[in-house]
Amino acid sequence: MSIKDTVMPLEITSMYRVSVKCRREIPLFLPMISAGFPSPAEDFIDKRLDLNEYLIKHPAATFFVRVEGDSMINAGIHHGDILIVDRALEPAHKKIIVAVINGELTVKRMHKINDTLYLIPENDNFETITVSEEMDFQVWGVVAHVIHSI
Repeated sequence: MSIKDTVMPLEITSMYRVSVKCRREIPLFLPMISAGFPSPAEDFIDKRLDLNEYLIKHPAATFFVRVEGDSMINAGIHHGDILIVDRALEPAHKKIIVAVINGELTVKRMHKINDTLYLIPENDNFETITVSEEMDFQVWGVVAHVIHSI
């Protein structure tokens, strides 16, 4: 199996820059909402939440990508989701990263065992990529959040 066969099942279809010029605070209702049995609603807003402040820790180093495919579905990354990727975060063992392999963008879970780097899909239908010195490989950033519509 070639690298292209392994990398392409989860494509990045769009990339966006972060803009923090506009601030839009949205009401944050507390206490938390029960996901089990309904609880009586409390009619108060505890504070206001700015999603830029909550989701983007390093604006100059953050970008968004839209994904296509299902190789990371067991990690909660679905076709059409938007990933918030932070280049300031350190890529580390078991982190989900956006990487370029031989000119192809991919999203995988990084595993480093001894001196060998593996990119692991989160779907048993896809194979692990072993990163070798012959490959043109670069980490573009660490996935900090997934924006998923249901």
